[in-house]
Amino acid sequence: MGSNTPKNLGFSMPAEWGKHSAVWLSWPHDTTSFPHLKEAEESFARFIQEISTSEKVELQVLNEVMLDHVTEVLEEKSVDMERVTFHPANYADIWFRDYGPIFVTNKETKELAMAKWTFNAWGNKYKILLKDNEIPYAMNAKMNLPMFEAGPHTNGIGVGAGIVMEGGSIEVNGKGTLMTTEQCLLNKNRNPNLSREDIERYLSDYLGVRHFIWLKEGIEGDDTDGHIDDIARFVNETTVLCAYEEDTASPDHTILKENFEILQHSTDQDGNPLSVIKLPTPGKISAHVEPLPASYANFYIGNTKVLVPTFGTENDKKALDIIQSVFPDRKVVGIDATYLVYGLGTFHCMSQQQPEV
Repeated sequence: MGSNTPKNLGFSMPAEWGKHSAVWLSWPHDTTSFPHLKEAEESFARFIQEISTSEKVELQVLNEVMLDHVTEVLEEKSVDMERVTFHPANYADIWFRDYGPIFVTNKETKELAMAKWTFNAWGNKYKILLKDNEIPYAMNAKMNLPMFEAGPHTNGIGVGAGIVMEGGSIEVNGKGTLMTTEQCLLNKNRNPNLSREDIERYLSDYLGVRHFIWLKEGIEGDDTDGHIDDIARFVNETTVLCAYEEDTASPDHTILKENFEILQHSTDQDGNPLSVIKLPTPGKISAHVEPLPASYANFYIGNTKVLVPTFGTENDKKALDIIQSVFPDRKVVGIDATYLVYGLGTFHCMSQQQPEV
């Protein structure tokens, strides 16, 4: 990959609890993903209402009609519109974490840059969403940042071979450790020609990490093939919240138990053991027939608040209390995400933080 990789140039991905200058989002519009669109918009607007008080919002909209509609919705919630910048864009879906760039920073030079991955709509599951792979280019036409594309590898695979990856599939502690899942990054629908070692090399070179924790699988109903941000999240350099299902009859019980045990035997990049805290699952939500990937782990860590999806189940309060206990300096806010998760994701999936440099 040569000497001009982000890592060799001093760039790395900061932890999410580091200071942000903004959060990037794309307003929901698709009634196929969101059959209850108005209610999904309500959850999305509440997220913006809460997060915009401490970091700016960079919001993609399809056109002027949507811009006017969104402005009206946000003004009804008394959002300071000077904190929101609109970006007309030709996007398909709202899951910005997965198709948008990952921002990396150089602490020495105080530079911001983008790491660009190939997005193939979670293993070519949704052809209509493939165009979202182009969004980082459109963004950077305005931002004019250094953009590192995770392109051809130097292991003989050949020109044009890069890595397919989504932002929701990786989680970092900002000190050199990265968590992911075998189900996602070793899936043949992503990178059939890349070995585990190849993938680790890409992650090291483009995100500045050096230690890897591989969990097994994600939760039932997750069409992303086991994204880490539904099952395990760093909350500080050595502490992980891990989704855990106590009900042995649940299809998630065995999978999440195995992930929990892997984490209990894992260390950080310096060999320090991790503190692993169980986070309950919401259980079945609403009257939806198909399993939905509802998870409290899909929270977003903002500058002063942690925004947590809730689902109207008895575990909501327990989960909020646990998350508040590990973020003593931030306010934990639960927002009903029942109608957002119909689109198979919630707050972390739909957002991408832009670090302050």
